[in-house]
Amino acid sequence: MRPLQPVGPGMRVLLGIAFFAFFVALWSFATFGGFVSRTFLADPFTMVVEGWRLMTEFGFAYDIGMTVWRVLGGFILAAVLAVPLGIAMGAWKPIEAFFEPFVSFARYLPASAFIPLLILWAGIGETQKLLVIFIGSFFQIVLMVAVTVGGTRRDLVEAAYTLGATDTGIVRRVLIPSAAPQIAEILRLVLGWAWTYVIVAELIGSSSGIGHMIVDSQALLNTGQIIFGIIVIGVIGLVSDFAFKAANRALFPWSLS
Repeated sequence: MRPLQPVGPGMRVLLGIAFFAFFVALWSFATFGGFVSRTFLADPFTMVVEGWRLMTEFGFAYDIGMTVWRVLGGFILAAVLAVPLGIAMGAWKPIEAFFEPFVSFARYLPASAFIPLLILWAGIGETQKLLVIFIGSFFQIVLMVAVTVGGTRRDLVEAAYTLGATDTGIVRRVLIPSAAPQIAEILRLVLGWAWTYVIVAELIGSSSGIGHMIVDSQALLNTGQIIFGIIVIGVIGLVSDFAFKAANRALFPWSLS
């Protein structure tokens, strides 16, 4: 191994699978070996059995669908509003000076702290959960996009002006194409954070969703179902992560080295 030396696709897949296999083996050793009480940590076999019961007897597929809908709804709403504002802040410094102090202030506020207020304002329905995800995602996206657009190479901008580009043309033909791959990467990262927000929102005042199932299972000390719910979140997140990377490569081939 050498620093920054790339790994081939086959070896990357093999190493990734090897870690999961090592993790399951360690988990099995701790539980089947009696080192950890199964009351506090279910073994892999029990987790699979409880997961099958959730899917076949308790309609867990519906809970998964509700959670995915909440994540996508709140995240897409945040992205649609945040990306244009972030581009404007990065491109025009007066706009940045106007919005940046408040955005920097708001991004440090934990979305979970707004849940009591949002319940008062919007009740315990879907609007409240979408707003939790929106608040948790919006300000992060705005600031990260603004920094990315503002960091566009100056030589590209000067070259475009030399060739006769207008101010609007600079934004449309230089700043946005240059920052687009990084913006897609920002959205990929923030989508992972959105999953954290939705589970927190579902832990309080929810009658459906993965978070709701986890709370019910915790009351019954059913760690098998809890672990299954956590793994489902991880699998969905992994699939969406790979989908984002594939879309990034397809949409922005100029970003590939």
